[in-house]
Formats: sequence, structure tokens, C-alpha cells
Amino acid sequence: MAEQATEQNEAAILPVIPVEEALPRQFGKYTLLRKIAAGGMAEIFLALHRSVAGFEKLIVIKRILPSMNQDQGFIEMFLHEARIAATLSHPNIVQIFDVGHVDGIYFIAMEHIHGEDIRSIIRGMKRAGVAEIPLEHCLAIGLGMCAGLAYAHDKRDLQGARLDIVHRDISPQNIVVTFTGDVKIVDFGIAKSGSQVGEDTKDGQLKGKVPYMSPEQASGGNVDWRSDVFATGVMLFELTTSRRLFKGSSEYETLKLICEKDYPLPSQVRPDYPPALERIVMKALAKTREERYQSAREMQTDLEAFVREERIPVSTVSLTQWMESLFSDTLTKQKEALQDVKKFADVIAAQYELTATGVGRSSATSVPPPKRSIVGMVVVGVLVALIGIGGVVWVQRRASANAKALQAEAERQKELAAARGNAEEGKGWLEIKSAPDGCAVWINGDLREQTTPAKIEKLPFNREIKVKLTKEGLEAYREAVTLTDAAPGKVISATMKAGSVTVVLKIDPPANVTLDGKSWKGDREKLTGISAGEEHKIALIAAGYQTKMLTFTANQDETKTFTEKLAKADPSATPDKPAEPTAAAGPATVRVNAKGGFCNVSVNGTSYGPTPTQATVTSGVVRVSCKPPSGPAQSQTVTVGAGGTARVSFRIDG
Repeated sequence: MAEQATEQNEAAILPVIPVEEALPRQFGKYTLLRKIAAGGMAEIFLALHRSVAGFEKLIVIKRILPSMNQDQGFIEMFLHEARIAATLSHPNIVQIFDVGHVDGIYFIAMEHIHGEDIRSIIRGMKRAGVAEIPLEHCLAIGLGMCAGLAYAHDKRDLQGARLDIVHRDISPQNIVVTFTGDVKIVDFGIAKSGSQVGEDTKDGQLKGKVPYMSPEQASGGNVDWRSDVFATGVMLFELTTSRRLFKGSSEYETLKLICEKDYPLPSQVRPDYPPALERIVMKALAKTREERYQSAREMQTDLEAFVREERIPVSTVSLTQWMESLFSDTLTKQKEALQDVKKFADVIAAQYELTATGVGRSSATSVPPPKRSIVGMVVVGVLVALIGIGGVVWVQRRASANAKALQAEAERQKELAAARGNAEEGKGWLEIKSAPDGCAVWINGDLREQTTPAKIEKLPFNREIKVKLTKEGLEAYREAVTLTDAAPGKVISATMKAGSVTVVLKIDPPANVTLDGKSWKGDREKLTGISAGEEHKIALIAAGYQTKMLTFTANQDETKTFTEKLAKADPSATPDKPAEPTAAAGPATVRVNAKGGFCNVSVNGTSYGPTPTQATVTSGVVRVSCKPPSGPAQSQTVTVGAGGTARVSFRIDG
């Protein structure tokens, strides 16, 4: 629903485009201004609705594609969405105004929501260098979702019978925050109701986005309103922790995480997470429906109590200001684009009225409807007006002048777009495969979130791209590629080789060994299978002795030998002068966060994804690296004891 100004809007008015494809254009009593989105079955337009006394209102038209117009099953599903949504009238749910068909094409007319969905908000935050959504705004979104769902779940028909509406697709794409601070639930396209009949009611069909499915939905079972409560819990977890909850390597793995695994606590992601809010989130995320909130209204009540008790400044005004600060440039462009397209829509509407009423046509002369272009339509309209009605000549002259000005502007924008296109980057791609799978992917020194197999997109043309694949115990794979307009993509297939470096340790006294933060389980005097060309760290740990750190890099097939005599721990150590760690190696935790942005984290050379994140390591000295989307990587070294937790924070300069 979010407005995205594009050059195509203006370019669409050029005479070479057929009128039936050009925008703006008339569609029944509505004027289609521009296309917002299109899928395989329907397309969505921003439109203008005019009525008597100068009434004008921006709306959204969802229209079935011509190719689907003979699919009765889809048409019934489409009309089912309209029937469900049209019964709902609530501030937190998109409003349906009209449903019908024009020239045999079915459509739904709905409220235009001037805002951005959660997915777009996250992208906007990354562009602006904003690391996390303020807690008060997370709660405002959660409260809006609960209020809208509670209304839909409780909705009854005129006879008082419950409609048993279940949305079934609560996810970031379907929650929109407006630029006036409102929260709207959109898209009841796969919603289920008790009055629904037919194929859509069968169990065993997965409907919705997998990472936000309830366990019963993920397993193909029957769902009720408590499935929406679960999805709301997932959304609130992710909004308040800035971390995905269910993210497997495939949809199947994600379904297994939902159905079979224990869920992490928010406090495991963010140690300062409010305990009262954690109880609310985890109750919504209960695996069995009976243990969850039994209604969205119950969850809303608990969230409101938490806001009051903690005195959190949840405010529509502050949410409005925050949204405007994130999308200030977008708002300006949208306003300018809308003003231009509205001017041209006025031309369309004036001509439509003339054609519909027959004004200006004599009994002896018939002017056929124009078929070539919108500009042609304007010209014909002016001629008709000149011949038949002098009173509207000035309107048509002004419209013609507007059309010429807009056409000139469109040509200018087209030239600018072409110039930008010549220098445009970000259209290249790499499909990266490895044997074995699961290798970390580095592009020009940046650690990516994906692991192999992976497709990396939005890569630049005509620049050398350095690709590196790494995995513990294997040699790093390196390849440099250059993508061009003629060859925009490439498939890289890497066969990873076992590490070829050997380290011989001659240590007095014998010590436990950790390699890159992990306890070495093999021969402690001869370490084999270590990757070449990478920096490695060895920790030597013995009770009563100071821990010794060794750092090295080796070439392929090289053997490194270290002869070390460990120093005894200082028995006179005081709190002001602590002794070096002497405990035996054991598991420990490192939690990593970033302020002022986010970064991709690696701990002892192993990727752990974007901040905030945590890693389980072997106790001792641990090296943490942080690579932001732009700028140099940062590194810190911390010492953590067995069973302990170390916290590392990086400052990302915007």
C-alpha cells in the first residue's frame, strides 16, 4: 500500500503507449493513477474516486488480472476476501468501500493507507542507520495489531452469530504503519471464516508465510483465532529484539523450528529485556493453543497494563514523527509525483465526462472514442469542445497545456533515468554453491548473512568482486569475478578442501588446547587439518598456570612448531591485580551488540549473523569481529571463564 514514486509514472503518458495500458486511465467511476504492485493473479492501483460537489478521495483498487478472469475458483476466493473485509469497520483494519466489476473484470475498492509496512520500515531503518525500533513504537504496533484482530475475531453477522474470522497471514508485509501514527492490518486474501465453504477450508493446506505460522498451522492442522495470536507474538518478539525468531536454511527447516524446537527467550537475545514483557510474548508463543492467550483482547489488556506500569510513552504523535524522520525524502517525492499525476487525471476525468454525457456531439457528427494515446484523447476532447461547447474551451485548453508540460517533463525524466541507468549498479548476481554446504560467504571482505548454497544479488557491474568461502577445518576458497551488462550473473561451484596446515606444540607442562575458541579434541601435541591463509589463535590452558595465547597464519601444507614453557599463576594476585585465568576450558557465552547501526559478527572466525547475536564458545580469550554494511571492520578481544558470559559492544558511526 505504501506509495513509491517512480519515473515510470510520468513516462506512462507518452503517446507511444496504448491508452488501455497507459496510466492515468478511467476504470468505471474511478481513475487509476498508478500501479502499486502486481502478482500472478491480481494487481493493485492507486486510484482517485470523484463524486458530487467536488468530492475527491484517494483509494486503492485491487483488480483481477485478465488471465485469471475465467478462473471461477480464484474469483470466488477474491470475492470471499471482499465479503469478509467489507464486514469489518475498525481503525486498525483496512476499510473496504466497494466491490464489483468493470467490463467483466472484478475489483475491490479499499482504503488508501499512506504509510509503510513493517518490512519496508526495516529497510528504511537500515538506510538511515537506525539499529532498532524504539520500545514505545514496538508496543504501539503490537497494541494496534491486537485491537484489530480482537475486533475481527469477535465479529458477528446481523443475526448475532460469530463469523469466526481468522486472518492466517499476520506478517511484516501485512502490518502497515501510517504517516499519521496509525497501525493497520491489511490483506484478508487468505482469511478464514466460519461461513466459508469449499476447498479453502480443507486441512493440510499451508496458507500464510512460514516464519509466522503457529505450530498447528505449520503442521497443516485446523486453525482458529489463536493462530493469529501466535503470529502476533512472533511479530512482537522480532520487533522488540531486532532478531528473527524462526529462520531455517529452508522452509522445511523453518517448519521444524516452529513445531519441534524450544523457542529462545527474548532475554537470551537482549539481556536487558523487560521480564513482564517477556512473559507476555512467551505466553502468546505457547506451542499449545490452550496455553496461549485465549483472545487477542486478553493480550491487548496485558500489553496496556505493562505500558501503564512501566510508564512507557506510547504515543501516536511520537510514532508519526518517527515515521516522518525515516521517510522524509520519500514523502517529498511522493507528494510531487502525486501532484503531477493528479493534474493529468483531471484531464482524463474531464474527457470521460464529455464522452459519457455526449456533450459537444451533433446529430450529424459522431466522434469515436480515442484509441491511440492519452495525449490523443486530450486533443480529441479539445476538438469536440471547440465544435460543440464554447463554455468549456478554456478547460480543455488548460488541460492540453498541462498535458504538453507533463509530456515534456516525462521526456526529461526519461533522459535522466537513462543517464542514471548507464551508471547504475546493483543488478549483478552470483549463485554460489559449495561441497560441502554451509560455508560462510564473504564479498569484498564483507561477511554476508547467507551460507552456501546462496544467491547474492544487487552486485555492481564492471568492478572486481572478491568472493571468499570459509568453513571450520576447510581451506578458504577464493575467486575474483567481474560482472557486466552482457554477463550480469555467474554460478560459482567450489569444492572445499580439507585444511592442510599442521601445528606441532611442545608445551611444558602439558596443557588443554583451544583453537579459535573451540576446545581441541584430538592430539594436543599435533594439530592437523587447519586452514591456510587465515589468522588462527591457540589458547594453552593449564591449572595453576597463566593462559598462553599463540597467533599465527600459515601457507598451504606448512607445519608450524611452537615450543612454550607456561608461567605459573601469580599467587599474590589481588582484586586490583587479578591473576590470569587458570580454570579448565569449558563452554561460555559471548553476547554482541552494536550502537548506532548494525554489523555482521564473527567470533573466532565463525559467522554468527547480524547484531544483536550471541555465540557459545570455549572459555578463554575470544576474538570478536564486527563488519558494518559500510566502513572498516572492528575487532575486540575478551576473556571469558567457563560458564560465564562476556558482553561486547561496538559503536557504528553513521
